[in-house]
Amino acid sequence: MKKVGIYTRVSTRDKQDLEVQLLPLRQYAQARWFFIYKEYSDKISWAKESRPWLDSLMDDAKKRKIDSVLIFRFDRFSRSTKQLINSLDLFNSLWIDFISYSENIDTSSPAWKVLFTMISAFAEFERNIIWERVRAWIEKAKANWVTLWRKKLDVNIKRIVKLKEEWMTYRDIADKMRLKKSYVYNKYKEYKLNLV
Repeated sequence: MKKVGIYTRVSTRDKQDLEVQLLPLRQYAQARWFFIYKEYSDKISWAKESRPWLDSLMDDAKKRKIDSVLIFRFDRFSRSTKQLINSLDLFNSLWIDFISYSENIDTSSPAWKVLFTMISAFAEFERNIIWERVRAWIEKAKANWVTLWRKKLDVNIKRIVKLKEEWMTYRDIADKMRLKKSYVYNKYKEYKLNLV
């Protein structure tokens, strides 16, 4: 007998009772001969990133305490398509079925497995396109001799030497030229070594 975790959510603004979602989900589980391992019910805004009971469901899924996740509707479960796909990807890797009652979607069906493979492939394709764009930009920048991470300092070494020979401290020179003390010290020593 499959152990199912039932997830429901209503917004804090909703006047809807959680039972409106729970009742049909319990009946669905009973008709499919599922054992209801736990009911996870959040009464929290849709905009909240973290939801205590959803987090608990995902934790139990990772620990393989459930075989299936049953929800009332997609918008009760995820905030975005990305979150939904990431969750489905996790469930798929753990061999956990995902069932949406309202959308009539059951990932244990062969047709859905094909569809999910396609969705995952498109998501991977999109990630690869983004990476290719980033890599192309980096290559173009390198070709044009653009410093990517930090602008190279154009410092007048002779000015550092002149100030040092006027008996200024490395700290004072650094403050005056808006440089790091270690940078001033290293440049001065480098200049002296080149004279030898």
